[in-house]
Amino acid sequence: MEVALISALCLFISVPASLGSPAATSRTIVVLGDSISAAYGMSLEEGWVALLARQLEQAQSEYQVINASISGETSAGGAARLPRLLEEHKPAVVILELGGNDGLRGYPVKRLRENLEQITRQSQASGAEVLILGMEIPPNYGSRYASAFRASFVKVAESTGARLSPFMLHGVATNAELMQADGIHPTAQAQPLLLESVWPQLEPLLSQLDLTAQESAGVTAQ
Repeated sequence: MEVALISALCLFISVPASLGSPAATSRTIVVLGDSISAAYGMSLEEGWVALLARQLEQAQSEYQVINASISGETSAGGAARLPRLLEEHKPAVVILELGGNDGLRGYPVKRLRENLEQITRQSQASGAEVLILGMEIPPNYGSRYASAFRASFVKVAESTGARLSPFMLHGVATNAELMQADGIHPTAQAQPLLLESVWPQLEPLLSQLDLTAQESAGVTAQ
């Protein structure tokens, strides 16, 4: 996660026609993450975000995926970039995959929690649903810090009402065959497993948004 990547990485599937308020009709998913979502050590097309985009495309979904992930990104960096992303893309969903670099650098958990909550609340205020991807750090950082770090994602989800997805590297981070030589980043072979971890929380969220949009369209038509 420490290797800097200068520009945000974007994946576009399709741009749906927009009627009325962009926030009300948006079919955009913004992934705000670090190297785990920026496909570090492989081509972008192999990363889990690209796999998500293809899965939605194959399902003939109208959702497009914007990968705004940068290797080395921290929660503070994500918070700083968020307003522009919200203004530019007006997402229906923000997938928040940040915090790993904060933990690896030993940043205060309180600061991490404040940044995550800021990102979540600003996204919600713009009309987006938020899916927070839980993160964990190695136990060698100390059990107290590791426990507080892990709990911060739960607390932010509880305080904001955002959805929380379990640690996406569960079963991957402890498998050397699925991790790159640095022991931090998953391999290309692990990317489908990362998507499998996220999808059970994302799919019902998208379904609910679609249902709400259909109900709204029905009321408007009447």
